[in-house]
Amino acid sequence: MKKLKIYLDTSAIGYLDEETSPKEMSDMQELWELIKSDEYSAVISDITLDEIRQNKNASKVETLLGYIADISYERISVNEETRKIAETVKQNGMITADKHYNDRLHIGCAIDSECDVMVSMNFKHLVNVTTIRGVRAISILENNRSIDIVSPVSLIYRDKGDD
Repeated sequence: MKKLKIYLDTSAIGYLDEETSPKEMSDMQELWELIKSDEYSAVISDITLDEIRQNKNASKVETLLGYIADISYERISVNEETRKIAETVKQNGMITADKHYNDRLHIGCAIDSECDVMVSMNFKHLVNVTTIRGVRAISILENNRSIDIVSPVSLIYRDKGDD
């Protein structure tokens, strides 16, 4: 089976060090171990790295950048195509507030880099039925690869023949 290419947004990576949510932190750390063991092919954008660096908690920034340094990943930048996809997301009534522009750019980066899955813990704007269906529709209309938006737990629990 082909290895899935996964885009990691800022919220997902942030849960690697989120002690106030131990279950979610544990799930993300388990996914991280799968990424480290080359189970998945990771993609991280400049947006994600910039958002992490903008965190006011210097210790958290250092911790998260340390995690990132431990994996192999493809680093991508925003380009004209990612901006176009972000605008299409807005025009189709999803994530319309300008203050959430980076959420739209995350979608654009994930689609433009031909990821199979976008991993997020942003349930308000990204990991919800409206956005997931809308992004699939946009992908199809724009002749891009269909992408799933999921939480980390969707990638760590899979059948390994241990029934």
